[in-house]
Amino acid sequence: MKVGVFDSGIGGLTVVKSLLEHQLFEEIIYFGDTARVPYGSKDKNTIIRYAIEAVEFFKNFELDMIIVACNTVSAYALDEMNESADCPVIGVVEAGILATANSLQERDANILIIGTNATINSQAYEDGLRLKNFSNLHAKATPLLVPLVEEEIFSGEIINATFKHYFSKLERPQALILGCTHFPLLTKELQKYFTQETQLIHSGDAIVEYLQNRFAFEKKYKNPKMKFFASENPEALRTIARKWLNV
Repeated sequence: MKVGVFDSGIGGLTVVKSLLEHQLFEEIIYFGDTARVPYGSKDKNTIIRYAIEAVEFFKNFELDMIIVACNTVSAYALDEMNESADCPVIGVVEAGILATANSLQERDANILIIGTNATINSQAYEDGLRLKNFSNLHAKATPLLVPLVEEEIFSGEIINATFKHYFSKLERPQALILGCTHFPLLTKELQKYFTQETQLIHSGDAIVEYLQNRFAFEKKYKNPKMKFFASENPEALRTIARKWLNV
């Protein structure tokens, strides 16, 4: 099994980490559109155009599937990517919705969704969760967290101040959906801020659960081949990948 993982930048490496931990694929090809990150402030047509360009890039590798690690692209461009691709294209939004439905028994549980402006404006998570009969839904755009993660700032005064800026007036949720693949890198601080009573749901674990339920994986791959590509400064991406993934 050979998979392509697409993200607007480096955040999708959190999805790659989950794929590695579960040993699902023989080869992983990662592409981060680092020259044009972030996608969360861009309009729908631009996001779709960038996403289709990513599909064309992946056609060089004869993939079995493409995983869209970017929530914004998953919310806006998944249908267009599937039309253009030669293999299935799977997004993290649907996976996150299913993971939430599987982990929360109470359909009136207080759920907070955080993500980029574009992801929150799409209301993709709310629409999907309402179809699962969830009703107590709240969404908050938290775009400042993306560049902080890109700068590898995961804790400290700036992070705490940003959390207070976004969350100080909100009721503590029972579940927090990390609607951006950058945000799992803030898991420790988010859990500390909201306390252990809040369940965190992030794209990496959700996509693994989704894949295992949908596809038959016949064997484990302990040492998959990995290739990392970026639209700008690919060596910087590879350096971060080695650090975050211990490869």
